[in-house]
Amino acid sequence: MRTLTFVVGTGRSGSTALSGILNTHPDVLSLNELLSSVQSRSFPDGLVDGAELWRLLADPNPLFDRMIRNGVPMPEFLYHRRPGRFSAETTGIPALSLMVLPHLTDDPDGLYDDLEKQVRTWPRRTAGDHYGALFDLLGGRFGRTAVVERSGYSLHRVPLLRTVFPHARFVHLFRDGPDCALSMSRHTGYRVIFLLREILAHSGAERVEDLSEEQVRALPPELSPLLSDRFDPALVLERALPTEGFGALWSELVAQGVAHLDEVPAAQRTTLSYENLLDDPRAELTRLAEFIEVEPLPQWLDTGVERLDCSRRGAAARLPAAQRTSLEKACAPGTRVLADGRA
Repeated sequence: MRTLTFVVGTGRSGSTALSGILNTHPDVLSLNELLSSVQSRSFPDGLVDGAELWRLLADPNPLFDRMIRNGVPMPEFLYHRRPGRFSAETTGIPALSLMVLPHLTDDPDGLYDDLEKQVRTWPRRTAGDHYGALFDLLGGRFGRTAVVERSGYSLHRVPLLRTVFPHARFVHLFRDGPDCALSMSRHTGYRVIFLLREILAHSGAERVEDLSEEQVRALPPELSPLLSDRFDPALVLERALPTEGFGALWSELVAQGVAHLDEVPAAQRTTLSYENLLDDPRAELTRLAEFIEVEPLPQWLDTGVERLDCSRRGAAARLPAAQRTSLEKACAPGTRVLADGRA
């Protein structure tokens, strides 16, 4: 592969639309939500063989399956909309099958089977070498020469990605803070993230996986059901959550992410503003294509212009004045980081 690029950001920044645009370029292997699907557990230290790697790629994401079973799937989940032989209710949906493979093909089960046959036979090597081989395998299958992985909630993974893929490039996709935070507040995935962070704050644990039974029993009754196999979807969909809390989350993610990206060599990183993309899509997509080393084909640029939706811009400005002011205040730290020119 000529290049490997990660589009990173807070999410809710037009990244799903960007994945769709990249997927229409004949030279780009667009890996949609690979990082979100497999999580950090699939980048182990040391050497692993193909069978071990495949288990990490194929094991279902327990939280995502639980969200589907309880009626709060994220809109980014693709597999269950046109289900194949896997189900969140029975088998569990393999991590690769939920968002990655349906983005590449109309036959995700067939692609899953083909990958399994080959990956399981691979020798022991590092995670980075395994993923490089996987990207080569998929690139060859679809005739693509540049790899672009895009996951929405990914800024915090930059240090890990630099360790596993030291030559990778990074695009920081960001959006106006209040608009982004407002979108987060209405998205099932970010509402779950917000609630899980509340659980950790109550318990004092660093990770949900580390919670003891005693800590779970001590949680408020409006939070503990979220950790159960079955819960009322109203817990996620209807509970009143403070919009400014999502503004604070956005600021935290931006500040931490920009600090991580500052450590990346300048030649290996660039930025992409969602607002600039809407204002001048041809220029911004051309710049992006040049960064990932593919041609900014005229037909591809036309497709990109058609796929961008300007109607979601400025949503925070339509909030009641007091709510808007509170949200802007919560977003101010992240906004300052971006304004410093370090984004």
